[in-house]
Parts: sequence; structure tokens; C-alpha cells
Amino acid sequence: MAIGNGLRTDVWGEFLRRFGDIHMYEFYAATEGNVLFINYTNTVGAVGRENFLLKKILPYEFIKYDIEKDEPVRDAKGRCVRAKRGQPGLLVSKITKLSPFGGYAGNKTHTEKKILKDVFRKGDMYFNTGDILMVDQQKFIYFHDRVGDTFRWKGENVATTEVADILSLVTFIEEVNVYGVPVPNHEGRIGMATLKLRKYENFDGRKLYAHVRDFLPNYARPRFIRIQDELEITGTFKQRKVELVKQGFDPSTITDPIYFQDEREKKYVPMTQTIYTDIKNKKIKL
Repeated sequence: MAIGNGLRTDVWGEFLRRFGDIHMYEFYAATEGNVLFINYTNTVGAVGRENFLLKKILPYEFIKYDIEKDEPVRDAKGRCVRAKRGQPGLLVSKITKLSPFGGYAGNKTHTEKKILKDVFRKGDMYFNTGDILMVDQQKFIYFHDRVGDTFRWKGENVATTEVADILSLVTFIEEVNVYGVPVPNHEGRIGMATLKLRKYENFDGRKLYAHVRDFLPNYARPRFIRIQDELEITGTFKQRKVELVKQGFDPSTITDPIYFQDEREKKYVPMTQTIYTDIKNKKIKL
């Protein structure tokens, strides 16, 4: 038996293939949060399952979220809109006597940011988890992405976790961190991935190009690849993205190897200053 949280689906599947029938109790929770899920059925990838009794004790909802505006979707009356089954939604949990939110010590501003008011009726208050989750038709709950990590490109929302799961299937990749970067003179953010290669393996731009073409829709394919010896993580083992987003894909300011998805060559080619300038001037269509 194993219990914990934050286990990626691809790692979960590989772990079971390698070590056999081990019951995995994956759970979802946060230190300051007021909602808890636990996957007691051993369903690969799920963090829990919707339960009538749990929802009575700890009322929660999944609401639609506008990635571009970085805020919940509200209707004409100013109320939030529930996400449908199979549709990713922001997890919010009602603040009650049984499920309180104590806030952050000495940080009133941050505490206020985590509270959503007038969600479904005037005066109600919900804790904003900052996490996008999805409930399938069998009521299983799956982690989708963190708010701020999901980005929008070509009018479509791109979940970094889903793209990372696909890239991690490539044999020469050990770790992957996916994020969206702004492009000069373009709207939205385009996909980029920083990779750590397996020991004694080399980057194969043609193989990776074929893989993303076969398994990802065009808008979700990372256009830029960055190679690092180690991927930076936080104290709680979450991948750092903010600094990578700021650094972007300008080869004149980054010393790591960077590659560009070249549609004509049908492979990832080394990023050059000429390519960067042509993208900036819209000579290369993204």
C-alpha cells in the first residue's frame, strides 16, 4: 500500500508495471484548505470520487474559469457558473463552521485573495483552491492544472500537465516542465518545454517532432524546447515555472540549448537569432 499526493499518472502506471499490485491511496488536500478527496478505489490517475455525504459535510463546487482574464466566469447576475461533467473547473469549497478557512498568519491581503464572495448567492464565501480539476462521467475526480499554469493559444486552453504527460512518454526524456511563454507581437502564450534528458541519451529533434504531431493537437504542441541538466523545484517538489516564463526563448539571453519546431524540416532544430527575429517580425507563422 502507498499513500500520498501529487503522483503523476504516467509515473503511477509505470510504478505498477514495475512493482506489481500495490494499492495506491492518492489524495487531494492543502494545509490551509477546507476540502479533502481521497482515491479509495485505486483508480489510476484519480485524486478521489464525488460523494454525496462528503459534499454535505464539506460543500464544494467546480466552476468555469476564464484563463485569459484569470478569474472565474460569472453570468449576467454576477454569479459563478458550474462546470459540467468532463469539463475542467476551478475547485472552490464553501467556508462554513464545519469547513472554516483560517487564512494566513500576518498576511491579510493574501488571505482575502483566496476567498471568493457572492459565488452562487449574495453573501456566500468559498475558498479558492487555485486548482483546476475535472470530474468524469463515473464521478472520478482528476487533477487538471494549477491556475496560472494553464495557458491560452490559438483560442484554445492548454493544460501543462496533459502536455507534460505526453512528452514524458518519449524514451530519451527523464523530466519535463511545460509552460506558456509570451511571443512578441502575438496574442496569448505559446507552448514551451524544458527537458532533462536521461543519462547517456541525446536529444532527437525528429523523433520528438513525430511524437507531438501524433499525440497532441496543433495548438498544444510545444514550439520551443530547452534542455537543462537539472529542473528546478520548490521545497514541496513542485516545478518552478515563473522564471522560465520570464526568460522565454531568446537565444541571445539563454545559455542552455534551445530548439524550435520547424514545420518544413519536420523536426526540432537549434534555435538561432535569425529564427527569433523572424518570429518577432511574423515572417515565421506560429
